[in-house]
Amino acid sequence: MSAEVTMTERLMADPPKSVALVVNPSSSRSKGRHVGRKTAQLLQRAGVSVTAAWGTDEDATRDALKLALAAKPDAVVAVGGDGLVHIALQAVSGTDVPLGIVPAGTGNDIATSLGISSGDVPGAVSTILSGSWISVDAARVGDRWFAGVMACGFDALANERANQMRRGPGTLRYVAAMLAEMKVFRPMPFELTLDASTIAAPMMLVAVGNGPCYGGGMRVCPHADLDDGMLDVTVVNEISKVEFLKVFPSVYAGTHLHHPAVDYHRARKVEVSAPGGLAYADGERIGPLPVSAEAVPGALRVYAPGPA
Repeated sequence: MSAEVTMTERLMADPPKSVALVVNPSSSRSKGRHVGRKTAQLLQRAGVSVTAAWGTDEDATRDALKLALAAKPDAVVAVGGDGLVHIALQAVSGTDVPLGIVPAGTGNDIATSLGISSGDVPGAVSTILSGSWISVDAARVGDRWFAGVMACGFDALANERANQMRRGPGTLRYVAAMLAEMKVFRPMPFELTLDASTIAAPMMLVAVGNGPCYGGGMRVCPHADLDDGMLDVTVVNEISKVEFLKVFPSVYAGTHLHHPAVDYHRARKVEVSAPGGLAYADGERIGPLPVSAEAVPGALRVYAPGPA
């Protein structure tokens, strides 16, 4: 099991007899379509009734999942990356319907944080069929939920720019967008309210983590625990662009916390405000700042591997 999850509650139940299978057919160069079909076959061979919720875009996928949930399946299974898992979260968070994840995206950070290995479809399906799920936290922003990281600042603006690009795989688009955004980016006058305390200062980046990772393995909130009822907040204060580019790669190892311009906080509720700022969560657009995020303990039931 991944070190990020401390299992305070693991419940055994009967294997699901029916599932709503939500798939992003275009994820990771159409890998999602292939993995979705394989997942459906493995579930059906085990005697599970599968209702497909395939959409050609985000809105169609949400509608298809809503329709599939009307049949009251035992579980929802998401085949795709963090964006597809984010869609599924909106349907199951705060309910007693467990979520199964079969990674098929570019980053798969949420699955990784839960100890679900990418590239092992039979293993992911076997975990679902075990009927063993854990209760973990999710974070709520208005009527939206996220399980990973909410980005505000430079990283959110780079994500916005990457989404406007049409060529290249997701990782390369993000790198290109990051370099382009760096040319025009200026530190933003953020105001953060962390439970009862407020911080106001020019900042480069604010990341609010229910989980530790985003962007395909960037450990931006490396100490975030999916099971502690808290949000971890990484702040990169104003520094030169040259220094920022030096610090940014260290986020993959989580060693950026050693830099003197980086602060780390923990709070149950986090309010973020900055003129012209945006928020992205699990790689999906939330909207303009200000936003308020709150950890909701045990809001998500998810099938995850047991300890090794």
